[in-house]
Amino acid sequence: MRHYYTAEQIREAEAPLLAALPDGALMRRAATGLATAIARELGRRTGGVSGRRICAVVGSGDNGGDALWAATFLRRRGAGATAVLLNPERAHAKALAAFTACGGRIVQTVPTATDLVIDGVVGISGSGPLRPDAAEVFAAVDDAGIPVVAVDLPSGVDVHTGAVDGPHVRAAVTVTFGGLKPAHALGDCGRVELVDIGLDLPRPAMIGVEAADVAARWPVPGPTDDKYTQGVTGVLAGSATYPGAAVLCTGAAVAATSGMVRYAGSAAQQVLSQWPEVIATATPSAAGRVQSWVVGPGLGTDETGAAALWFALDSGLPVIVDADGLTILAAHPDLVAGRNAPTVLTPHAGEFARLAGSAPGDDRVAATRGLADRLGVTVLLKGNVTVVAEPGGSVYLNPAGQSWAATAGSGDVLSGVIGALLAAGLPTGEAAAAAAFVHARAAELAARDPGPRPAPTSASRILAHVRSAVASL
Repeated sequence: MRHYYTAEQIREAEAPLLAALPDGALMRRAATGLATAIARELGRRTGGVSGRRICAVVGSGDNGGDALWAATFLRRRGAGATAVLLNPERAHAKALAAFTACGGRIVQTVPTATDLVIDGVVGISGSGPLRPDAAEVFAAVDDAGIPVVAVDLPSGVDVHTGAVDGPHVRAAVTVTFGGLKPAHALGDCGRVELVDIGLDLPRPAMIGVEAADVAARWPVPGPTDDKYTQGVTGVLAGSATYPGAAVLCTGAAVAATSGMVRYAGSAAQQVLSQWPEVIATATPSAAGRVQSWVVGPGLGTDETGAAALWFALDSGLPVIVDADGLTILAAHPDLVAGRNAPTVLTPHAGEFARLAGSAPGDDRVAATRGLADRLGVTVLLKGNVTVVAEPGGSVYLNPAGQSWAATAGSGDVLSGVIGALLAAGLPTGEAAAAAAFVHARAAELAARDPGPRPAPTSASRILAHVRSAVASL
């Protein structure tokens, strides 16, 4: 698991160490890790450290001190080191003294021959965009194409939301200390490296699943399992106008687990032509016993669609609601009021706005958590970073790292996977987070097939790679 902590949690965890250690020891511990990460990046880009040229852009406070100490350690390893002091009177005195003592030079602008820039302007306590002097420095760095390693957080990126509101640093790598912060998943931080500085951290504010976590939770048939005990997924999707949604959603449920899938709706013929293993009926009441319902993709918002949604929500079974089901639910939120069975809603930003009455805005975590608490259901807000919030409980972040899944019908695939995991018995938050992880990986595999480089993909190709994504965990 990846654990994400608020800035307040990190500062509270640092306080006992700051009190117990000699003055400056914790900063030098962090700076040693920073210098090591920068040395690796220099080695990857240029083949070594000695003879390379680095420049630290230094603000006031501890981040500037981290940058100066790291530049000092790299200078001692043979690198040429310069520093731009944005506020010379408030630069960290001990770090600056060590930097100049070892031959580091103070300059007014970043030299054009620099191999790498260290962003030590502001840290997790900063807010808002870069100030004009810093913005001018990093505009020149961008124009020169010099890679940037950010200290703790790219300056100008909000630590809580990852949002930017004006000039900000574009980092190739971010090196952070103690614990990950929300912006490291939600914002553009480049590759993120975590340096352990010995903090005793509390329960994380947010969680990110990794491949090993998903693999440990993904349903695998045991020696005594049969097609029923592995979970029977019911799918209420598709219409005369959108039969493809039924094909994609049902196919994803088939691909996700080894149980059984039952489809009910007007697209039965199209579904069976693609997935003959599915049990198809015309109406939900004739579908037979299931362990979860997926309702909404391509369903339509007429009386037939509304009846299907009501049937699923009234069943007392786990339900995942998507697409047209969300549109109906936005007009009738009472349908989920007081529902005790697991319920997952999977809106994109527009659907979220209809459900919540306003767009998610910059703070997507707070917005998702608020809607989950208000409706008493698990909410999965789609996006390049998927946010899953359980009512009064955990929040999961899943950065896709790419946008190949942003294609028509892709959400229908995700819904089918979530429904299959719910039928298999996974808790709602874990099912949604695991499905989002596999869905993003399937999209990336689809884009890379057949290679040699990624190319545009489609929902049906993403569906075709769901099994490969599971196998690659």
